[in-house]
Amino acid sequence: MDNKIELFLSVGPRATYDTSASAHTPEGVRIGYRLRGYENLLYALEDVKRAAELNVRGIVVYDEGLLWVLGKMRLAGEISDNLHFKVSAHTGHGNPASAKLLEDIGADSFNPVRDLQLNMMASLRNAIDISLDIHTENPKSSGGFIRHYEVPEIIRVAAPVYLKTGGAIAKSHGYETTTKEASERIRQVYLVKSMIERYYPEAVPSEKGATDLAIPGKFD
Repeated sequence: MDNKIELFLSVGPRATYDTSASAHTPEGVRIGYRLRGYENLLYALEDVKRAAELNVRGIVVYDEGLLWVLGKMRLAGEISDNLHFKVSAHTGHGNPASAKLLEDIGADSFNPVRDLQLNMMASLRNAIDISLDIHTENPKSSGGFIRHYEVPEIIRVAAPVYLKTGGAIAKSHGYETTTKEASERIRQVYLVKSMIERYYPEAVPSEKGATDLAIPGKFD
């Protein structure tokens, strides 16, 4: 909190951690991290309430139905209006209509699928006002591609945008990073920063502790 750094917690249980057999098959994997059944929806809501009790403001959401419920609860005052709901790239959204739907039902920020072309990112920005989170690189499990040279143009077409950097160092999502790999992640951040300074020096970075960040803190 004192360092003005965001903290996000992912909502569970999600299909891959549930009793779903289909989620672990080649076809059923399309279920992704979405919730199965009424009880799992309730469990997910309890996850969010528990996070709020711990003064966590950032919640990563993987299920559109859960987002809809949370959005309604926030509007009704049943949960704090300080909670920030971020839609994960794992939901698989990447077009302006989907982005607008997510914004309308409660999303405060949105991670589109990772391999969108620049014109596709621009179409998202034209449709929504919430911030975008764009991956500048990815683990091998998500394609392993690196797009550092595109970063200046990503900012031009997608701002306000937050750049997700360092993923190429990991073998997969959820991978426990070693001390050496953590240093490599920091190096990737500096590489992206140097690209911005070199090719788009007029870009304006967010101030530390920007109002749209999910920084932990006491709720009103």
